[in-house]
Amino acid sequence: MARSERLADQLDRHWQKNLRPRLHGLADAEYFWEPVRGCWSVRPRDTSAAPNSARPREWAMDVASPAPVPVPVTTIAWRLAHIIVSCLGYRVAWHFGGHDVDSRTFAYAGTADEALKQLDEMYGRWNAGVRELSDADLESPPTVGPERFPMEGIVLHVNRELIHHGAEIALLRDLYRWRDGAADPLGAVPAGRRSTSSGR
Repeated sequence: MARSERLADQLDRHWQKNLRPRLHGLADAEYFWEPVRGCWSVRPRDTSAAPNSARPREWAMDVASPAPVPVPVTTIAWRLAHIIVSCLGYRVAWHFGGHDVDSRTFAYAGTADEALKQLDEMYGRWNAGVRELSDADLESPPTVGPERFPMEGIVLHVNRELIHHGAEIALLRDLYRWRDGAADPLGAVPAGRRSTSSGR
């Protein structure tokens, strides 16, 4: 197996077995759910509370420069937009061709289904591009884009980004499912609500 294929497989196995299955069934209510006050999210244009929100066609991604301290908690919508644009989109355009991605004009998704379609498309283009890299490509800095270290390091960085941001999204889905001690949709009941009758 070529080096590029091994690098692609590191992420793709996680994507196929862990990350992407955890996104199945994502509904709009979860996508936009704000677990605490002051979350950053993706919002209808001109309604964002963040001072420097990216202003796309109809939806805005909350951002601020410099970022506040502490950085606000982010919704699943925000996390997916970050993966689609910042983790994958920029680099797909720089390294593998296609249209440039600009956070100020990107058509952010106003629904969970649309976001997942964007994610699948961008991930597919990234994964296919990585698999085509030669050893010489991996050992050299790319000729396009601001990242001036070997391409292998960029690929490994993207792998880490998707794994850890995907875990954050999975945690938010777990918190949404169990919010306020509600019963799990799959039928489980929180420990504090189990029957205390005799014989149980």
